Parts: sequence; C-alpha cells; structure tokens
Amino acid sequence: MLLALRLRFFSRAVLAAMLVAFAFLTGAAADEPLKGRLIILTSFPDAMFDPYKRAFQAKHPDLTIHILNKKTSAAISYIQDKSSTQVDLVWASAPDAFEMLKQSGHLRKREDAGDDPVKRVAGYPLDDPDGYYTGFAISGYGVMWNTEYLARYNLAPPANWDDLARADYAGHLAITAPSRSGTTHLIVEIILQSKGWREGWNLLLRMSGNLATVTARSFGVRDGISVGRFGTGPVIDFFGFSSMATGKPVGFAYPAETVLLPANVAIVEGAQNLPAAAAFIRFLKSAEGQRILFKPEISRLPVRADVYKDAPGAIPNPFDGSIRTKGLIFDSNLSRQRYHLVNVLFDVLITHRLTAAKAAWASLREAEAALTASPDRELLARIAEARNLLTQVPVAEEASRKPSFTGLFSRKKPGFAVSQRQAALEAEWAANAKSRYAEARKIGDEVRGALAALRRESRTQ
Repeated sequence: MLLALRLRFFSRAVLAAMLVAFAFLTGAAADEPLKGRLIILTSFPDAMFDPYKRAFQAKHPDLTIHILNKKTSAAISYIQDKSSTQVDLVWASAPDAFEMLKQSGHLRKREDAGDDPVKRVAGYPLDDPDGYYTGFAISGYGVMWNTEYLARYNLAPPANWDDLARADYAGHLAITAPSRSGTTHLIVEIILQSKGWREGWNLLLRMSGNLATVTARSFGVRDGISVGRFGTGPVIDFFGFSSMATGKPVGFAYPAETVLLPANVAIVEGAQNLPAAAAFIRFLKSAEGQRILFKPEISRLPVRADVYKDAPGAIPNPFDGSIRTKGLIFDSNLSRQRYHLVNVLFDVLITHRLTAAKAAWASLREAEAALTASPDRELLARIAEARNLLTQVPVAEEASRKPSFTGLFSRKKPGFAVSQRQAALEAEWAANAKSRYAEARKIGDEVRGALAALRRESRTQ
C-alpha cells in the first residue's frame, strides 16, 4: 500500500512537471506577470522599435524595457567583448551577424525552436536550423531614389545594381560603409555573391566614382534621398516602403540579383531575464506583433503568411511570387567568414580613397566622352588601362574563401589595435590604391590633352 501511494505521488509530480514544461515551451505561460528589467540591443531606428516597446510594455506594466541602439558591427563587438551591461536580446536584420554571434558562443538556444509553420522564403530558412536565432520579418534589398531629384537632373530611375555605376549618376549616389552598417554589408555581399568576387568589386569600384558621400549609418542614405540631398542609393526595402508610405517623393525597386533574408532576434547567452526575453520573441512572432510591421513608419514584410491579407497595397507578399529574383541563395556562412575582410577592403579602396577615386573617375569619363566623337585606337587602349587601374582588388577570390586568410582580419575598435599582419596589409593596399588612382587620373588628363592637341592640329590644317 505504501509503495502504491509513493508511486501515485511520484506519477502526479512527474505529470505536474511535464505540464509546467509544456506550458513554457508552447508559450502558455506568456500571460504570467513579467517583472524586472529587459535589455534589448538593436540596430533598428526608433521608428521601428518604439511601437514594439510601447505595445509590449502595455501588456507587462511591471516590466522595465531598456533599448541599447548600436550599429550592427558595434553590437557584435558589444556582446562579444562581454560589456558590463548584460544584454537579454539582440535584434537586427543581418543573418551573418547572428551567425558570427552563434559561432562565438554568445547566443542561447531557444526552448521553443522549431514551432513556426513557415520555414523558408525564396529558398532561405526563416529560422536558424540549430535554433539559436529566429526570423521575425523578411528583408529584401534594392535601390531607392528621389523622384523629384531625378526629374530635376533628367535622370532615369535605376532598376538594378549596375545602373548605380552609370556615368550620368556621377555625384548623385550615396552609400553607407559596410563596416558601419550590417544592412550595407549584406548589400555588398549580395553583389559579390551574385556577380562573383572580381566582377562584384568591379561594379562597386565603378559605383565609387558616382558617390556624393559615404554615410555613417544606413538610414543616412534613406534620409538623404528622402529630402533630396542625394538622388539614389542601395537600401533595405523597408526604407523605401516606409518613406513612400509617409509621403516622401521616392521610389524603390528590387534588382533581379537580390535575395530575401530574415531579420532576426535572439536571446543572448547569460541573459538575466529569460521569461521576458522569450515572451518578447513570442510577441514579435504573434499575429498581433506581425501586424505592427504594417505601420506606415515601419513597412516591413512579416514572416507569417497568414497576416498578408491585412497588408497595405504597397507591401508585396514574398510568399506569392510578387518579388521576383534570380534564385540566388545567400551564403551567410561565407559572408560571416569574410565579414571583416570585405569591410576592410571597402574602406581601404572606397571609403578612405573617395576624393581620389572620384577625381580619377571624373577625368577618365571626360576622356571617354571626348573619345566618343573622335575615337583613337591608341587612346582607347590608354582608357582601358586606366579603367583596369581603378577596378583592381588586391585579394583574389580564392583567398577570400580561405579561413586562414580571412581570419587575419577583425573590426577596428577605438582604443584597440588590429593585428600587425592586418595593419601591414591595409597599409600595402592603401599605398597601392593611392598610386593606381593617381596614375589613372594622370592617364585621363593625358588623353584629354592629346585629344585637345589633335583638335587644334586639325583646325590648322
């Protein structure tokens, strides 16, 4: 009898424990009061996170929510450097950034991973297959322009990445340094992966000749285009949609060579408020949370296919083929592996050489325009030589895929020195780029001088 009672008590205890665990895993405990402090680290602007903060705070008035706003690269360092402020959640767009944090052991595996019905969009998984981060929105990448600005300069709107290198866009383009923006890093990687390493850098370097500026944050491109400071630039799709929805004179287009990727959220390893962190993720992915993405100032694409019936007319449905791509499957592992290499190359070749690059391209294009009227085989060969000088990248594709090489590079942080090898390579690349850009400009000037001399000679004959 005593044994039977003990077994019955044990069975009830096991059943109770199972029910508690089931409630946690299914989110049934989501209505329990949340207390304490929830710290969210995000790269999103306040127009994105404020509506979520207010809505979640209203549901949990005893919870204090703190937002730490940092650009993606700084957010990665903030977590990896084990800052004294312990973060509960990291919330950003770039999946390669989450891969970096996952590989470094700074993300906590979600207890409810694998519960979401939608698994992929355009061939890419919406959630980390290993359960360390989850998608809450879908991001596409493309080109945005100011309609009034382009009309004023009689410029046609861009339709693809290549259009951003058109000679008539000189001085009208803006971009953010990928070292300062996870979104721009993704755009750069999309170009490199869709076109190939060599041709991708060729395009990026030709685009550099059109740049009015390199902004510090990705929304600097959006804001500048919205007010007509710049004509066009590459952006994440919701920058275009939200600007249009709030009455700005802008347009947006997806190039065929683009991808659809999830914007993600993850619990940080060592999080102090796990119940609140898990509840916030559940709220983001609930039907209510997903519909917040339709607010005009946000205008993002939900990961739940069932809410698109409530979408505004300007929001495309990524699940019904409305967004056409060439089927490129983004390699986030490759992007993660060479993350810092790509950023260093962009800064050395473009960000820190912008004035010299623009001057060289301007001289070259003026010479090309003059040669159109008076083609000369020898001078055309000189122009081709100058173009080659301006579009060289000092790293071969094979090296960009080798962890033994890409692992040499790290993000530059104030007060910290990079490795001697990285510093030496950067100095070598910078000196080489400076020399090449100067030589290309010289060639352009010489070609124009030769053409002017030929014209004078023809007039005297």
